[in-house]
Amino acid sequence: MLSRWTQSVDIGTGEMTSEGDYTIIAANRAGCDDLGAILGERGEGARCQCQRYKLAPREAFKHHPAQVRAERLRSQTRCGHPDGPTSGLVAYLGAEPVGWCAVEPRNAYAGLARVYRVPWAGRAEDKADGTVWAVTCFFARAGYRRRGVSRALAAAAVDHARAGGARAVEGYPMITEPGREIAWGELHVGSHTIFAAAGFREVGRPTPRRAVMRIDF
Repeated sequence: MLSRWTQSVDIGTGEMTSEGDYTIIAANRAGCDDLGAILGERGEGARCQCQRYKLAPREAFKHHPAQVRAERLRSQTRCGHPDGPTSGLVAYLGAEPVGWCAVEPRNAYAGLARVYRVPWAGRAEDKADGTVWAVTCFFARAGYRRRGVSRALAAAAVDHARAGGARAVEGYPMITEPGREIAWGELHVGSHTIFAAAGFREVGRPTPRRAVMRIDF
């Protein structure tokens, strides 16, 4: 059964609290150990550390060990330092950290700006426009998957972007097909149904299996 999710947002602090199953907070209000527990020590989450769209030109994962990417994520989120900007959200089930969502101004993702088709094909968008935010990644901790974590995070991301001054927020999900296995490189962006449940509407289909979904405030 999908989790229930309701929330209130303090625009001054960015802190979010739930009245349902999950509590979701800005990542700088989470402990760095909690973020590490979500991404784990093995597998694609631990390897990527949500740096796919943060790499500089000509950078590659093979040039830096996973620990360097983890340190970059801690710096980007400012985990444990709730007095400034951050770059994502962390979900808790009770006291357990269970999920991560990358959401911040779209122009913070240098790698995203270098991608031609997704999300830019067929749209006249200013890639430097910081008033448009992007949701680029969901990750549920092992043992807590298929329990509505990503849906709760997607809903929270909308209010987080609005509270941060965004005029719009968008994501670039997969169009899932029954019986077709989804690779990690596809899974992390979220599914069409997750974004639709959070109120996003489709505004583009740059490839047969990728959509651009958006909310304008």
